[in-house]
Amino acid sequence: MPRTAREVPPPLELLCLRALWSLGEGNVKAVREIVAQSRPLAYTTIMTVLDRLVRKGLLARRKVGRSFVYAPQATREAARRAAVRELVEGYFDGSEEALVGFLRRRPEEPPAVPAQSADRIDTVLL
Repeated sequence: MPRTAREVPPPLELLCLRALWSLGEGNVKAVREIVAQSRPLAYTTIMTVLDRLVRKGLLARRKVGRSFVYAPQATREAARRAAVRELVEGYFDGSEEALVGFLRRRPEEPPAVPAQSADRIDTVLL
């Protein structure tokens, strides 16, 4: 079964996107300096990740001198929306109300068990 492309970038790509969102635009060296604060990576690793983001359409690049300058094409807001949409679809069966209910519940509160499920649980335990 072929995998479908995710809208939400993996952690390393997201780290590079965050760097570029804060910079506005930058070359590999500038992105690497920001990323290195939390995760020291090789110059070539950052270059590969940025190239991957260009191919996905999340970054644009232009040649300046002998290097490329990268700029985000996706906004932070669009990335957040995609992440929340994936969360709702994957963990809350597409129900935004279920997500809101989960977020409003206090950590010490157990989740509400529907009456129908409670009857089935008793039967199973007997």
